[in-house]
Amino acid sequence: MRKRTELIHGGITGDPHTGAVSVPIYQTSTYEQEDIGVHKGYEYSRTGNPTRHALEALIRDLEEGERGFAFASGMAAITAVLMLLSSGDHLLVNDDVYGGTYRIATKVTNRLGIEASFVDTTDLAALEQAVRPHTKALLLETPTNPLLKLSDIAAVAAWAKSRGLLLIVDNTFSTPYWQNPIPLGADIVIHSATKYLGGHSDVVAGLAVVNDSELGERLHFIQNATGGVLGPQDSWLLLRGLKTLGLRMEAHEQNAKELAAMLSVHPSVRRIHYPGLESHPQHELARRQARGFGGMISFDVGSGEKAADVIRKLRYFTLAESLGAVESLISVPARMTHASIPKERREALGISDGLIRISAGIEDSEDLIEDLANGLAD
Repeated sequence: MRKRTELIHGGITGDPHTGAVSVPIYQTSTYEQEDIGVHKGYEYSRTGNPTRHALEALIRDLEEGERGFAFASGMAAITAVLMLLSSGDHLLVNDDVYGGTYRIATKVTNRLGIEASFVDTTDLAALEQAVRPHTKALLLETPTNPLLKLSDIAAVAAWAKSRGLLLIVDNTFSTPYWQNPIPLGADIVIHSATKYLGGHSDVVAGLAVVNDSELGERLHFIQNATGGVLGPQDSWLLLRGLKTLGLRMEAHEQNAKELAAMLSVHPSVRRIHYPGLESHPQHELARRQARGFGGMISFDVGSGEKAADVIRKLRYFTLAESLGAVESLISVPARMTHASIPKERREALGISDGLIRISAGIEDSEDLIEDLANGLAD
């Protein structure tokens, strides 16, 4: 089944009890039991809910994994996955990771005795240098947020396997429509489903998919024990949003390509990051391991003052946190999504005050290009 068809027909579809084409919203907290300890597969909605289960089955199929899980946010999904580790374990994380992931690794899970080191995951030699005897897992984004660096998933997976490490890939930017890390060797895939998978700025959610049943049992235990589950209404919104993911991702990418082409030759732009440009250092890797380049762009205009001036002139780009929505969103990572990362670290990575991040929406591309050109004009 091809991806666009699987988005419609994957997982669990419809309702066998009524013939409804849409999976119902099972707005219930508990379920009647036939006898003591005898039930129809559901006993309490923290443990399992039919609407959530349909979503979990769909993301399992889309990511070509063994079992899927739905959480109340992307950070709840990451937290649950990191709880697979134990006190004394060491975690490797890509260096320009999303600020929320950096925050949890340096302010929360470190207090539980899980130490994290941040490393350039595009460089296997750097990974080899950073690994320790008690390293247990590697968490990477590819493409990264906000610099859109790519790691070779297959190569990193082979290296992680040789070291006995769990490989966790954040696939939020690419989505399962463009990229599937599990067939490339990843053990776990995570998503901030708030972004492209929901796609309409109306739901906060996180998803995870594992590659084997034993890992699935461990993660389900954590999901049930800690309780950060997604509710049935939001699960249904994601099921609905995913049906149009293919159409939206193609529209996002087309607009991003046209915007990137304009930005790459604009005199006010000092540097641009977009894997779809042949000038991107990992353009060929993007072509090899993914089916598309996505809708995210970041570019540097030289200063925080210039970035603010650009944004204030815009009409169709919404200044907001988040990404992956039908409307085009724009942000300054140093002051927004990555503000929790110390300034000296941001600057060392290239997340300057003048770096602007764009999530290309699905508006008319000519309107977006004209709007951005006006914003960049002196």
